[in-house]
Amino acid sequence: MHRALRVQAAQHGRSAEAEVREILAVAVKPEARVRLGDALAALGRKIGLTNKDFEVFQQVRDKTPAEPLGFE
Repeated sequence: MHRALRVQAAQHGRSAEAEVREILAVAVKPEARVRLGDALAALGRKIGLTNKDFEVFQQVRDKTPAEPLGFE
């Protein structure tokens, strides 16, 4: 098994340790996981949001610097 792992690692241009990490990552990481950024972008496209729609946030955003916390 160790020899086969070393050969497979060499074929992929990795060390045996890196090959084991990759095998484990593939085994535990679901292929069809939902990424939050992708989901939000798809939702925005679906309802037709544009960059212009977000300009209102810049207009109403409070730009006052935050006050540091006091622990007294």
